[in-house]
Amino acid sequence: MGDENSNSRKKCEVKKYNVIIIGGGMAGLASANHFIKNGMDDFVILEARKRIGGRIISIPMKNHNVELGANYIHGVLGNPIYELATKNGLVNIINIPKPHKVIAATENGKQVPFGVLHEIHEAYVCFLRRCEEYFLCQYLPPPDIHSVGEHINLEATIYLERLPTSEEKKLRRLIFDCLLKRETCISGCNSMDDIDLLELGSYTELQGGNIVIPSGYSSILEPMTKNISPDKILSNHPVTKIIWDSEQQSSLRNFEDVGEESEDSDQTVIEDISKATSERAGDSSESNVNTSEKLSKKLSHCVEVICENGQSLYANHVICTVPLGVLKETAGSLFEPALPQYKLESIERLLFSAVDKIYLEYERPFLNPDITEIMLLWDNAQVSEDISKSWYKKIYSFVKVTETLLLGWLSGKEAEYMETLSSDEVASTCTKILRQFLNDPFVPAPQCCVCTSWKKQPYTRGSYTAIAVGASQSDIESLAQPLFRNVHDKKPVLLFGGEHTHSSFYSTVHGAYLSGQAAARRLLVPDVTAENVLDCPESSDLNTWIQGIQLDG
Repeated sequence: MGDENSNSRKKCEVKKYNVIIIGGGMAGLASANHFIKNGMDDFVILEARKRIGGRIISIPMKNHNVELGANYIHGVLGNPIYELATKNGLVNIINIPKPHKVIAATENGKQVPFGVLHEIHEAYVCFLRRCEEYFLCQYLPPPDIHSVGEHINLEATIYLERLPTSEEKKLRRLIFDCLLKRETCISGCNSMDDIDLLELGSYTELQGGNIVIPSGYSSILEPMTKNISPDKILSNHPVTKIIWDSEQQSSLRNFEDVGEESEDSDQTVIEDISKATSERAGDSSESNVNTSEKLSKKLSHCVEVICENGQSLYANHVICTVPLGVLKETAGSLFEPALPQYKLESIERLLFSAVDKIYLEYERPFLNPDITEIMLLWDNAQVSEDISKSWYKKIYSFVKVTETLLLGWLSGKEAEYMETLSSDEVASTCTKILRQFLNDPFVPAPQCCVCTSWKKQPYTRGSYTAIAVGASQSDIESLAQPLFRNVHDKKPVLLFGGEHTHSSFYSTVHGAYLSGQAAARRLLVPDVTAENVLDCPESSDLNTWIQGIQLDG
């Protein structure tokens, strides 16, 4: 008897919050901070990983801490991340950029004259800006040109036709190809042929350039978490189900159960069963049923969030900040009832590709101190269709982070293939590349190699959002749309945050921050809006007050 009462009490110990935030990345942390700032602390963050930060993470190598995710603060003016970093002394307001000397070399180790590199880079930037203008000016591109890659390649072909020799054309074409590979890592795609031409300008670039936090981007997490109580973050809590409208689900289930019977007959059966049960049960049992019914009624208007460990948590509202890559994989099963069709179609249309990094750490410097980047001008005509023999040709450059640390980038299918290799295999391949392009057989092997694997990670499934051919900015706006249980509700029950929900700053940390803040702000709006009363003490009524107003012409 005592055990039964104990079990009943355990069942009634339900974790109920005003808001559940799913995801402890920048969007989720921004929501939490906005709640705290406004005196609302009835929330919890559910994070699938054992750590918070999402796509912001650093790890130690032998002599360096390296950032596996976010690398730069993109822009200064109007960037909340830059403001946060400045406020907390993470960046110097007076940012003096380091001198940047780039060399470009071909596969046979020949260095390209800087004048040629500069010429093509200037032309490329001009072509890219022209692509952005289609969104801003809303005029049409040439027929059958739908992607950024197609448009830039068309402009490059026209540009190169004026050159007299095929050798001059080929060299400049290699530079264009290298810059396009670089652009795939900036945009987050396999090829620039995947990016919609008319939508490129939908991304808003903030002024001020790319800022590096000297202590590493991950240091931004400290000011984002210092005001959040540790008990407000439940890490290692992957979410498997979000039941955001239990009434709709219940009515659907009842409808399925009824079949050809009327609603009245089904209700009668339920009443008869409960009546017969209560007659058989004792007073203690009746009390438990009543308690259970009260609890069930209390939670019927809540969102139920079920975790992988079987635990259920309840809330009035849920802010879902899981990445687009995870939504692509789980949206069909994660939400109950299913998301509206327009949201599912937008999830399908948008891109969420892999962009990966390769860090090579050396025992001692071997590059000329003046050189900061080596651009690799691969000959695309010789690229093998077998990705296992050509994946490394997607690496467009190696950047010198310090005198003993190099960083390479690659994207798309080649990045996904690289994720299947061991770090030793990648290190060996990169050593061969550097020896080939620098024409130096004595380039040392790195003492340590670290590769990211964002596509393989189960809680990201990619790097950041891009607008694919056929998709548009409105798809991002569709993802951001909150969902209401019914038309009479003042506040939404299910909200969305993350970089994939910001229509101007998608793919950035500041986009994620602003989206999380916006979701929290929406829930903090008072349920009843105070009426604005115009006090007119000298007017006996509205009519005389209006007549007393004089409009100067």
